[in-house]
Amino acid sequence: MSDRLRCYAAIHETGLVPLFYEPDPEVAGRLAVACVEGGARVVELTDRGPGALAAFAAVVERLRGSGVWVGAGSIMDAPTAAHYIAAGARFIVSPSLDEATARLCNRRKVPYLPGCMTPGEISRAEELGAEIVKVFPGSVGGPEFVRAVRGPMPWTSILPTGGVAVSAESIGAWLGAGACAVGIGSALLPDADRRQANYGRIAARVAGALSCIETARNA
Repeated sequence: MSDRLRCYAAIHETGLVPLFYEPDPEVAGRLAVACVEGGARVVELTDRGPGALAAFAAVVERLRGSGVWVGAGSIMDAPTAAHYIAAGARFIVSPSLDEATARLCNRRKVPYLPGCMTPGEISRAEELGAEIVKVFPGSVGGPEFVRAVRGPMPWTSILPTGGVAVSAESIGAWLGAGACAVGIGSALLPDADRRQANYGRIAARVAGALSCIETARNA
């Protein structure tokens, strides 16, 4: 199996993509390790401000050999995606669909998860090679949007972000509607824990989210 397919499989199997922005390389590394200690096998660092690329490269180095898939999120264009791929990104996530980025990722055999909000965007993303599409912001359509899309398009794998809470009710609703996994940011890595360097609580919250996923899938 190719690395590209193994990455997609890891997202499907674990059902969780923790995501965060952190410009400090040391803090970013500790946050990523906390996610891994909680059971995450996939981690997304977002390109939302200064220092993001340097912090990303530090996390890639810190997790080298761990088997964890480290990807870059909030990628808006192909040149930025290329920088992150060169720095070790194993997958690329965008808030919107960008065809040049899709073509670049296809050429490099790197998974691309574009943000989509209509059946037309989702269909176009799949035509461009996306195996998983990101519904963003998930809070707009909610789980019913996922359920509605998968009615006529049951082959579509959807990962909602924005609007997913770390609770059995929220995660159960998304997975019950047909989402293949969920992406969770600040609800999983809240500012209060980050300011206090409470990495143990972050690891516990990740473990709790994974437990909710397991429960929902076995319901």
